[in-house]
Amino acid sequence: MAEVVYPPVILFAKTLIRVLDLKLRVEGGEHVPAEGGAVIACNHVSYLDFVFCGLGALPARRLVRFMAKKEVFDHRISGPLMRGMGHIPVDRAAGRGAYDEAVARLRAGEVVGVFPEATISTSFTVEDVKSGAARMAAQAEVPLISMAVWGGQRLWTKGRPRTLTRRHLPISVLIGEPLHPRPEDDPGEVTRELRNRMRTLLDQVQAGYPDSPTGPGDRWWLPAHLGGTAPAP
Repeated sequence: MAEVVYPPVILFAKTLIRVLDLKLRVEGGEHVPAEGGAVIACNHVSYLDFVFCGLGALPARRLVRFMAKKEVFDHRISGPLMRGMGHIPVDRAAGRGAYDEAVARLRAGEVVGVFPEATISTSFTVEDVKSGAARMAAQAEVPLISMAVWGGQRLWTKGRPRTLTRRHLPISVLIGEPLHPRPEDDPGEVTRELRNRMRTLLDQVQAGYPDSPTGPGDRWWLPAHLGGTAPAP
């Protein structure tokens, strides 16, 4: 099926990044397979993470089908866009249907994006990780790829006002080597390894981030262990 909605949305995102002069840096794109199914599991620090996560897969020329809560699909503006891009709605009261849909997409050779913390981390650390990403990858027998995004929380995150007109902000995306879970593997062990990899990647992008707070009042976007004022996990 021809992609009608996704390419214009990507073009719009790239244009916005240029207009705001956001310094988007993507590393590790070679770990996203050029063909075949894969699960991308990304940390979650902002409402814009799906944009940066999706752009992280573009060097491999892959379109990521994100799993997102059903309410986003019910919205009169975002709903048609989400459906047009082939994303997967998740009804948190009955998530089995979304899980089965994701596995079917993976077996059909698509890339599925998951935020396994299931919500934005207000501590800006990798918090508890759900096992769904590991179970889907194992059942479909596709790679499980960890990813870390950093910087988007300075534009729009939970509990903070939107500042979508801020310019020149660095945005970092780091993609790790894939795991290859098998159906017989323990989902709990795979999930623990996934979380460890996500935390390692996030530590790396935080350590290499080329910006720092401008003063005491600007430390909110840093986690506590890095001297910030974000709440503890």
